Amino acid sequence: MVRNVHVSINARLLRMTTRASRSKHDGFTLIESMIAAVILTIGLLALTGMQSFSLRKNVDANNQTRVTNLAADMLERIQFNRRKAANYHNINVSSSTTTCPTTATDVMANGDCTQWRTLLLSSNLQNIAGTVTVSNPTPPNPDPLGLNRSTVTVQVTWNEVASGMVTAASKTVRLDTVVAPE
Repeated sequence: MVRNVHVSINARLLRMTTRASRSKHDGFTLIESMIAAVILTIGLLALTGMQSFSLRKNVDANNQTRVTNLAADMLERIQFNRRKAANYHNINVSSSTTTCPTTATDVMANGDCTQWRTLLLSSNLQNIAGTVTVSNPTPPNPDPLGLNRSTVTVQVTWNEVASGMVTAASKTVRLDTVVAPE
C-alpha cells in the first residue's frame, strides 16, 4: 500500500508540473499568427490566378465549339445537296468579301451560302472567315476509285480577343468529309 501512495503522489506532482508548463505556452504568438496569415494570402492569390486562367480557357473552348458547329452546319448543308456538291466549290465568306454561287447556278447553294454568312457574322467573333473547297468538282477529274466522290473541306478562321497578358491569336477549325451522290 505504501507503494501505491508513492505512485499516486508522483502522478499528482507530474500532473501539476505539466499544467504549469502548459500555461506558459498556451495560445499563438503574434509571429505565428502573421506567418499563418501570409501563407493563407499566398494560397488565396494562387486560387485567384487559377480562376482567371480557368475562365480564359472556358471562353476559348466555348468559341471553338461555336465555330465547330458553324463548320459542321455547312457540311450538313452540302451533304443534303450532295448531288450538286460541286456548286459549293470556292465559297469564301468574311465580313469584307463574300463569294457565293449565283442563283443561276444553284439556288439552294446560294441560299446555303447566304445563310452561312449570316451565321458566321452574327457569331461576334473577330475577323471570322469561312471557306469551302470541293476536290474533284468537275467530271473531267474522275474519282480514283470510280465512285464519283468529292472531298469537301470547310475551314473557319477567327482571331481570339487579346486580354490582360494573353495576346491575340488566329485560330482555325477545319473539317473534311467525303461526299458521294446517291
